Order: sequence, then structure tokens, then C-alpha cells
Amino acid sequence: MAVAAPEWLRIVADPEWFKLYGRRIENFNLPKTEAERTQLAAVIGSDGKRLLQVIAISDARESLGKLDAVALLERMWEEQFVEENGQLRFREVKEMPSPATLITSPYDHEARFSTKRGESWVGYKVHLTESCDDDLPRLITNIETTPATTPDDNMIEVVHRSLDSRNLLPSEHLVDKGYTDAMVLVASQRDYGVEIIGPVAQDPSWQSRDKVGFDKSAFAIDWEAKVVTCPAGKQSISWLRKTNPASGVDFEARFSGRDCTPCSSRSQCTRSKQEPRIISLQTRDLHEALQTMRKRQTTEEFRKSYAPRAGIESTHAQAIRRSGLRRTRYRGLVKTRLQHVITAVAINLLRIASWANGTPVADTCFSHFAALQFRAA
Repeated sequence: MAVAAPEWLRIVADPEWFKLYGRRIENFNLPKTEAERTQLAAVIGSDGKRLLQVIAISDARESLGKLDAVALLERMWEEQFVEENGQLRFREVKEMPSPATLITSPYDHEARFSTKRGESWVGYKVHLTESCDDDLPRLITNIETTPATTPDDNMIEVVHRSLDSRNLLPSEHLVDKGYTDAMVLVASQRDYGVEIIGPVAQDPSWQSRDKVGFDKSAFAIDWEAKVVTCPAGKQSISWLRKTNPASGVDFEARFSGRDCTPCSSRSQCTRSKQEPRIISLQTRDLHEALQTMRKRQTTEEFRKSYAPRAGIESTHAQAIRRSGLRRTRYRGLVKTRLQHVITAVAINLLRIASWANGTPVADTCFSHFAALQFRAA
């Protein structure tokens, strides 16, 4: 506003604003105590609201209202502050909008706050896909840049659609647990003919977690007859469709209290004191895909087939160390994606040059102690 309407702003600005906002506010200059910080937040909130009110009644409101900075200020104040008894205060976390839409930085309104494996950041995510043929250089074949809050399992279909448009679809796609769920396993094979290879989440039930009870995999399901048989040989008495599939449950099979109550294995089946066991089910294709992968990921065959996926971790490390992948040089999703694409191109050129020159791919690093087991063999 100081650029777009300097004379207007000089007239309406409170003299105290020049002292408080004349320089960029840095964290080390803020008050140290929580009470003083809260008081300063209230002052900043009031000043911002006052500025918005002055704009609203100004003759220049139409031109000022078109400024991106004014629209950003208005949106941030709506997200961050709430008025009580004529005073503005910061909203509590439970009062704020979803992190997927919440503006985190006034310098980049598309950046989002996220955490992963104990790391937190404000910005974006990059999703890399690379080839892993033994006799060819490993090249990055796809780049997707998203807000930091976008769930990983939302991206498989996006990646496959992009690869399909360039005739680069693989027969197998190795992914980590963040990208897998039952729907991804089924849809990738159905829509693109791509087999997803990656660990899936274990059954979250206490029976599976404690490994002392009968989890869902212990029950035999007759999908045609719509009957579930428990480990004790008893059959379910009802099979009902759930009215809210968004919960992740499509059907519920209920057993009889006459069978469950006197059962000697009841303590391994349910912790309910009176209710019989209820088995929640997804549709058949989703259920069977998930159960198959849970069994498969415990095998040595899976471990060997999944091992090449570790290569993508070295790709991330190369991009981070050589190209500063974790630092965006520009503001906004579009320019950040451009940075990611250029980084991928640079890495591909390096790898093609190494492959053409006959430089072998480096072996996995081991400590001297760990290497002793291979030397002995």
C-alpha cells in the first residue's frame, strides 16, 4: 500500500505504526514473555482491523480493494483473529480453519505448514518418480509439486495419469507406506495396469496390535453367501450395508450373542462385556487387496522385490545436497514446481553423462564392522 497509495496511507496511518511496522518484525525482537506477546498480538490485530475499516469507507476503496496485499490481510485476519467484547485475540488452534487452507506465511500465501517424521516446515512437497532398470541409467521420470498438506496417497493417480500421457507407465511401481491404501492398490491395477508394490498399514485393531487376539484376517469370508465364519466355526447372523461409506466401512457382519457370550475364546475376540463380535468390511476387491499385501509384505520375496525403492532416497539426497531441493528460491506453487523440474533435469543430465562414461552406480555404503559379515561369507 505504501507503493500503490503512498499519500493516502501517510495521511491515515497512526504515527505509532511507523515505529512498530517501519521495519520487518523478527522473532528475536518480539517480547520474551507470553503475556507481553499476547498483548502485542492484540495491538497488531486492532491495527490491522482499523486499516481494513478505513479502506472500506475510503473513496479509494475500489482500487485499494484490488491489491493482493489487502485481500491477503483481510483473509489472514479472518483466519487468525476473533473479536470478543470489542477486543481482538488470536484464535485457538481448535478455532482455526483446516491446515490445508490456512495461510502460514504472509510472504507466500500458497505455502502451508506440515510435519513428517518429526520434521516441520512451511512450504511445499515434491514427489519424485524414477526408473530403476538394471541396465539403464536411473532417471527421474515425473515431478509433482503440491502444498505441504497434500496427503501422499492422493498423488498416485496424479502420477500415473502424467506418466500415461507420455507412455512412461511402469508395470510395477515401488512406493512407500504413505502412498498405499486399499483403494490405491485396486485403482492403479484397474485403471492403469500398474501393480503397486509397497508396505501397507497393519490392521489397527487391538487384536492385531497385541498379537493375542483374532483380528480380521482370522475370519473366513464367504462373499457370495454374505457370511463370515469365526475361528471357532460360528457363522455371522447378519450382513448389513453401512450408510456412510466415507468412514471406510462398507459392510458390517454381526455374530450372535448366543454364540459369542459363552465362547471360550471371547477374550481374544472382543473386549465388549455384552455385545457380540462385529466385523467391519470394505468391498471385496479392497478387502482382498489389502489382506493380500499385508501377507505379502512379511515375505522374503517382497523384501527383495521392494529393495530397489531405496534408490529414490539417494535421489532425494542428491537433489538436496547438490541443488538445495529443500529451499524454494521463489514464491508460489508454480515457480516452486519450475525449480523442482529444473533440478530433476540437472540430475538426469549428470546421470546420463555418468552412464555414457561407464561410471558404475555406487554400492550401498556399509560401516567397516557391518562389512565384516560379507567378507566372512
